[in-house]
Amino acid sequence: MTPRFVEYAARRLPADEMLLRARSFREAIETRRSVRQFSDAPVARAVIEELVRAASSAPSGAHKQPWTFVAVGDPALKRSIREAAEREEQLAYGGRMSEEWRRDLAPLGTTWEKPFLETAPWLVVLFKQEHALHPDGSTGKHYYVNESVGIAAGFFIAAVHAAGLVTLTHTPSPMGFLGELLHRPRNEKAFLLLPIGYATDGAQVPDLRRKTLEQVLVLHERASAV
Repeated sequence: MTPRFVEYAARRLPADEMLLRARSFREAIETRRSVRQFSDAPVARAVIEELVRAASSAPSGAHKQPWTFVAVGDPALKRSIREAAEREEQLAYGGRMSEEWRRDLAPLGTTWEKPFLETAPWLVVLFKQEHALHPDGSTGKHYYVNESVGIAAGFFIAAVHAAGLVTLTHTPSPMGFLGELLHRPRNEKAFLLLPIGYATDGAQVPDLRRKTLEQVLVLHERASAV
């Protein structure tokens, strides 16, 4: 099969504008925080659809796009998800977690209780497709599934923040109940559970510090000409 190509339409920015845009994005995204105190104020379905469209523009192995976003706004289904998640979380906090893990979580103030799973107007469950499942029941190969879905999740979280909303990357373990409650096919496994909505007035987040640039960046620059 002969590949088909189209011309890439991006334009090269002047260096000063490039730096300005990079800095502006950095300053905006640095204000993103994981929030656990959600308002029940509604968010239009059209907004969720646009967020998923943005996430689905992420790169993926062999362009297989091995993800499914399931958006849940039904109150009864959100309650079922909360109840199932809290059952798993109780077991985790009650003994599944190591002592080191519990110590590392202590500064975040988390517990097994997850009221935000009911309060947030939307729950978006991101599923990874471990392989393709065709309508005739046959399967196909997917490549770099975790990497691809992880990048799509990052795009989605950035889009949520850009829209003026908040989210939280929730990963109750194990997450098999999500596939069962949402009737997903056998090739899909839950990857992240993301409540979407507005923060409550006066919402509190932990007073955390991110690593410095020097801690996360190693540079090997081209040597200067002598």
